[in-house]
Amino acid sequence: MTAATFDFSGKVVLVTGVGRAGQIGNAVALAFGQAGARIVACDQNAVGVTERVREFAAQGVDARPCAGDLTQADIAGLAVETALRHFGRLDVVVNVAGGLTTYGPIERLSMADIDREVAINLKTTVLVSQAAIAALTQSRGCIVNFASIAYFEPQSPMAVYSAAKAAVVGFTRSLALELADRQVRVNAVAPGMARTADNVAAVGADAAYVEMDDLTRGVLSLAASGPNAPTGEILPIAPRGRG
Repeated sequence: MTAATFDFSGKVVLVTGVGRAGQIGNAVALAFGQAGARIVACDQNAVGVTERVREFAAQGVDARPCAGDLTQADIAGLAVETALRHFGRLDVVVNVAGGLTTYGPIERLSMADIDREVAINLKTTVLVSQAAIAALTQSRGCIVNFASIAYFEPQSPMAVYSAAKAAVVGFTRSLALELADRQVRVNAVAPGMARTADNVAAVGADAAYVEMDDLTRGVLSLAASGPNAPTGEILPIAPRGRG
């Protein structure tokens, strides 16, 4: 099954971390748009997210930008408000925003390093999910979070990142139970290193990457509704040839 197989016509999807070309958030938002969804694209980079929305429009995708720091509750609320104001509903939230910023021995990390890692990976996920619950209850929608393969395969030296992503897993599973009675599903993908522009520049083209098509297909599969739609699932996505 390819990403093109999915049909999200009539759905409204909010995706965070969409400010930069060639990165995961950009690919996820575009995949939903190509599957028929209307998109709210969020990022703290106002120039970048506006440019991404222009690019989506050129490909026939109806999208609106929302710029701001999603570690702040009011900005998380603004993202949901943007969906409701422009499109009148919200069906899917994909919490892509995050990343690895604290690679290195734990004793060298400052409190600012630790706070930043937890904030961008866990706090953004919690705040955006919290802000979206009422709207998702109305639509019987879903949340897809971004954990990491580091949850299943711990790596060194990235202890704080691994801890933050493990917290995303715990949050996902617990929230899935909490929202089950409202028929709001909550799942997460746990990818290995994705073939992004940044990763290729840093590591080289020949590393073992998760291909973007595999990653977007995994996200869309968790977001797709149906009689057997999952909740509380953590979907590992490994490089091709592994897992």
